[in-house]
Order: sequence, then structure tokens, then C-alpha cells
Amino acid sequence: MLSELSEWFWQERLWFPKGLGWADLEDRDGRVYAKARDLWVALPIALIFLIIRQLFERFVATPLASLLGVKEITRLKAPHVPTLEAHYCKVTKHPSQASIESLCKQTGRSERQVQRWFRRRRNQDRPSLLKKFREASWRFTFYLLAFIAGLAALIDKPWLYDLKEMWAGFPVLTILPSQYWYYMIELGFYGSLLFSVASDVKRKDFKEQIVHHVATILLISFSWCVNYIRAGTLIMLVHDSSDYLLESAKMFNYAGWRNACNYIFIGFAAVFIVTRLVIFPFRIIYCTWVYPVTIYEPFFGYYFFNGLLMVLQCLHIFWAVLIIRIAVRFLTSNEKVDDERSDKDETDESEDEEDDNVKKNGPVQNGHTVYNNNHSKME
Repeated sequence: MLSELSEWFWQERLWFPKGLGWADLEDRDGRVYAKARDLWVALPIALIFLIIRQLFERFVATPLASLLGVKEITRLKAPHVPTLEAHYCKVTKHPSQASIESLCKQTGRSERQVQRWFRRRRNQDRPSLLKKFREASWRFTFYLLAFIAGLAALIDKPWLYDLKEMWAGFPVLTILPSQYWYYMIELGFYGSLLFSVASDVKRKDFKEQIVHHVATILLISFSWCVNYIRAGTLIMLVHDSSDYLLESAKMFNYAGWRNACNYIFIGFAAVFIVTRLVIFPFRIIYCTWVYPVTIYEPFFGYYFFNGLLMVLQCLHIFWAVLIIRIAVRFLTSNEKVDDERSDKDETDESEDEEDDNVKKNGPVQNGHTVYNNNHSKME
């Protein structure tokens, strides 16, 4: 059964233009070609990345956070109340008014005490500022080094300047050592991101990030198997060109360097829009979707590859809308930049106990309580 499924999956008419097949990618005369079995190398590389990340965050990112003045906010822990804990873990972290009233009756606590307990409990689950800084610094380091390495690997290649050259001689294209390691390291890194997703900070675009990682892994793996290597290296280079700017902006944001964060984010927004909304769709996708049909008939692999590229482009548009919204707000009103793409919902909430006391007792003026109807606390 498995052998039949494998035979069907790897049939040549699915992955190659008419008249070409796996035999064309057999090593000969000192020329080496990409093979599906090479992808197994990415698994140990992913595990090595997980180990390196732990060492990096402990011995590099943590001292760097201290040097930049990353300060933790002391959070008060919610007292252990089994009824409230069960509702928090099994029902919802944000109870409705009716649920709060029911919980008050069950626990003998006031409505205000129940609300405060849930707020403190949510704050306990929020990732610490140091954790977010360490994650951002790890990704910044990788994306920057990957961009530099990708640029070095492609700087002397003709398809970097004339994209149509990526199909010259396709699919009989030999693999260079620089291309091999560029592919395996990128694939291993995205594999490590999937392995660590459960323990990483949950962001607003968590689901979109999962889709992005899976689509990227499939895209890298497929392009390797059918020798879309030149197109694959260009796509990875375009993506790495802006990500390190976003991560550096986050690092400065966590350190409280607002001006540096704001202006780096604006630079990131500009690079993101140019690379993801201009170069990627109108240059790269054009040369993978429109140009190839002039040299060979479309086949399943052609549609599959371009389908994955369109998934990435949809994600680019989704993120670009959020990024442009932030950039416009900053440029028109000089507000602090908050990254709606990933960090808006993970900012720290202060307990603000003094404010709780003001709300509970009210400020006193001439012996009477003064109510401020315009005040509301952001949860």
C-alpha cells in the first residue's frame, strides 16, 4: 500500500514538464543534482538550532537585555481559588458578566474581587518582557545572518539580476555547495520554529504564522525536490531582507528605546512593502507563473509551486495592511509604534493597584466621592 502510494506520489508527470523526469537529475560526469533524500539533513539541523537557541538566549540575549535596560514588571500573583482556577482553565479567561455573578455566589467574593482575580491570573500567563526580548534577539540574529549569507551566495549569480535566467537549462541544474547549505539551514530553521511553537510567545497572528511556516517548509522542500533551486534562493532572500528589521524594532521596543523602535519600524515597513508587495508578486511570481509557460507546458508541480507562492502573497497582503496602518498613524500623529502584526495583544498590563483603590473608594473631594465616567482600564 505504501509502495503504491509512493509510486503514485513520485510519478514524473506530476513533478516535471513533459519529456523530463527523475533520470535527468541523476548525478553524472561530476555534476551533482538535488535529491529528495537530502531533506532529511534538515531534521538534525532543526534540533541543533533548538540547542543553539537555548544557549544563545541564556548567554547572549539575557546579558544584552540587561545592557539595553530591559526591565521586568513585577506582577502580583492571583491567590489560589479552585473554583475560579477551574473556570479560567476550562471555560474562559474572560468571563461574561453573568459568569462573574455566578462565580461570586460560588466563592463568596465580591464582583470586584473576582474581576481582579481574573486580571491578575491573565497577567501571570502573559510572557515576560525578557522572554519576548530573547525570542526577538534570536530571530534578529538568524534573519540578519541568513540575509547576509543569501546575498553572498547569490551576488555573482546571473538570475539575481535577470530573473528569467532561473529557468535556463531547467530542470538539469547542478547544485552548488552554497545553495545546498543555504537551503538546508533555512529549512532547518523553519522546522525549529514549528518545534518550538508551543513554548514561544503566542502572538496576534499566531494562526497566520503557522500557515506561513508550513507553506514555507513545503515550498522549500518541493522546490528542492524538483530543482526549482534558483527560484527558491531568490524567494528566501526576499523574505530575509526585511524580517531582521522587524525583530530589531521589537528589541528596542522591549528595551524602552521608543524613538529607535519607531524609526526602525518605519524602515522595516518600507522594505517590507517594496519586497513583498512589489518585487515578490511582480518580479518573482511573474517569472514563476507567466514566463515558464513560454518554455514548457504547465504541469501539476507548476500549479502546486505557484499555489504556495500565492498563499504567501495573501499573508503578505494581510500583514501589509496592519503595517501600513501603524506607519500612517505614526507619521500623522507621531504616536508610539505598536506592532499590530504580532505584538499588539501581548503588551504587558500593569496591575495598577493604586488605580484599583481609586476605583474602589473613589477620589475624595469635599467629603464626597468623585466618579470619572471617561476612565476605562484596558484589559
